[in-house]
Amino acid sequence: MQSNTIHIIDWLIIVSTFVVTILVGLRFSKRQKDTGNYFKASGKIPSWAIGMSILATLISSVTFLAYPGEGFATNWIRLVQGLMVPIVLVFIVGVIVPLFRKVIRLSAYEYFEQRFGFLARLYASSGFVLNHFAKMGTVFYIISLALNEMTGVDTVYIILVIGVIVVAITMIGGIEAVIWLDVIQGILLIFGGLVSLGILLFSVDGGAPALWNAAMDNGRIGFGPFDLEFVNLTFWVMALNGIFYAIQKYGTDQTIVQRYLTAKSDKEAVKASLIGVLLSVPVWALFMFIGTALFGYYHIMGGLPADTIPDKVFPFFIMTKLPVGIVGLILSALIAAAFSSLDSDLNCLSAICLEDYYLRWKPNTPESKQMVLSRLFTVLAGVGAIAVALFYVKAGGKGVLGIIFTLYAIFSGGIAGMFLLGIFSKRVNKRAIYTGMAASILFTLYALLSSTPIGAGENKILLLDLGKLNFTHHKYMIGVYSHLVLMVVGFVASFMFNEKPVDVSLTYYGWAKLKKRNRKV
Repeated sequence: MQSNTIHIIDWLIIVSTFVVTILVGLRFSKRQKDTGNYFKASGKIPSWAIGMSILATLISSVTFLAYPGEGFATNWIRLVQGLMVPIVLVFIVGVIVPLFRKVIRLSAYEYFEQRFGFLARLYASSGFVLNHFAKMGTVFYIISLALNEMTGVDTVYIILVIGVIVVAITMIGGIEAVIWLDVIQGILLIFGGLVSLGILLFSVDGGAPALWNAAMDNGRIGFGPFDLEFVNLTFWVMALNGIFYAIQKYGTDQTIVQRYLTAKSDKEAVKASLIGVLLSVPVWALFMFIGTALFGYYHIMGGLPADTIPDKVFPFFIMTKLPVGIVGLILSALIAAAFSSLDSDLNCLSAICLEDYYLRWKPNTPESKQMVLSRLFTVLAGVGAIAVALFYVKAGGKGVLGIIFTLYAIFSGGIAGMFLLGIFSKRVNKRAIYTGMAASILFTLYALLSSTPIGAGENKILLLDLGKLNFTHHKYMIGVYSHLVLMVVGFVASFMFNEKPVDVSLTYYGWAKLKKRNRKV
């Protein structure tokens, strides 16, 4: 791939994206006078904008590159996770949103403390912090690799430039700038995907049917295999993974829960959640189908270098087949996808640092100092994420983020299970949930150590070899089982501890009772 194929017009379009991003950040900077506006926009954002922001937060540059790669290499099986989200959300969004808006000030993990005590809050919030540092480092690294191959600019410079801009606009503009930038970036992302797919569909004789037939004949269309087993990657592995992903994302993830608080009312917040998820699924499907179309295109037309890995097929197509101007548009959409994910994470990490940690020990901190600290935490979170990405570059993409993901899996497993017990159980309280947390951590540790080999070739050995007792199921199932272990152990343990009654107002039953009472009034 040639690094000199970027035309001056394309560069101007890319630079314009950076300029608009900075101007939006400056536009909202003067309003950031207190943490209520900095983190919640004073609850005045319209539902459609929040929905677009949720979409942009869920659709990062990882999706922009990885989904086409998956669609090109296999079939649509990894789309199954996303398809589970609206199914789950329909059943829980009406309870989750008004409950969170009622019982928390800012942090999603305040709920866990009210329901189960401080250790539960610390467990859940630290899992979020670890996960999102790993996620941000991944986004920085992946977009730097893609842009490096397409433009020739050094990966370190790309990480630093994008990092500085994202940190600056998030620091000065707060959640308002984040949400309105997400609206712009979400539209650009969707438009870029549609333009790419449209060009693909009209690039071969026979159009879409020819691409479809080529993909169908080579097993690129479908959601299988459908075997009812969990050792290999099957439909059922992805479906179960998707169910718990949806619960954890919409019930325990600060980047989503914080959006609920920016809405004008409970009804608007519920509407925003539904808009976000109902837009996300078609966009995930769009980029997956771009990969399918890419397979059909190169199967028919040829011209793809033999050593091109799946994740690089879409960038290769962009740089070699798209006309001047469209290249700049697509690259801008790719950069926008990174911005929309990173700015949200930075603002939410700052909120967690302030609310879950600093104010926990210094609750009487003046508002003016809280604002200074909020901006400082945003900068520190950005520096940390950039550092993770730079270490990953130095390690050649090996090891660093793997360690971070492993730590996250160990210390945050079961959070969705904890949330479900909190909402739907009137028995489980503090000591029972702590027992479940311990069991979930031990299970996750066992599953990872007994299924993770080290070394190379014939010298590979397991970190923990228990023979027939080794964990042999697909690694995606570790997350599923960790939630189930916490739920089962926590519920059983609740019969062993005699604790004070649960505050029913923090459960589904209290919500249902209140809703019934309001109807009578």
